[in-house]
Amino acid sequence: MDNKSTGTVKFFNSEKGFGFIKHDDSSKETFVHASGLIDQVKENDHVEFDLQNGKKGMNAVNVKLIG
Repeated sequence: MDNKSTGTVKFFNSEKGFGFIKHDDSSKETFVHASGLIDQVKENDHVEFDLQNGKKGMNAVNVKLIG
């Protein structure tokens, strides 16, 4: 099952190691933790990611820059 999604980093706090990605295909936002990053990200970066169930809902994992 291919769960690849794309979106834009809405917020990322590199000191605390987490942020949120806004999906391209909806108004949904997904939590991302530094442990789920392949590339370093910052606000407004366009990224591709997988969705994975976490303790508090869906998390973005395997996050990498695109474009």
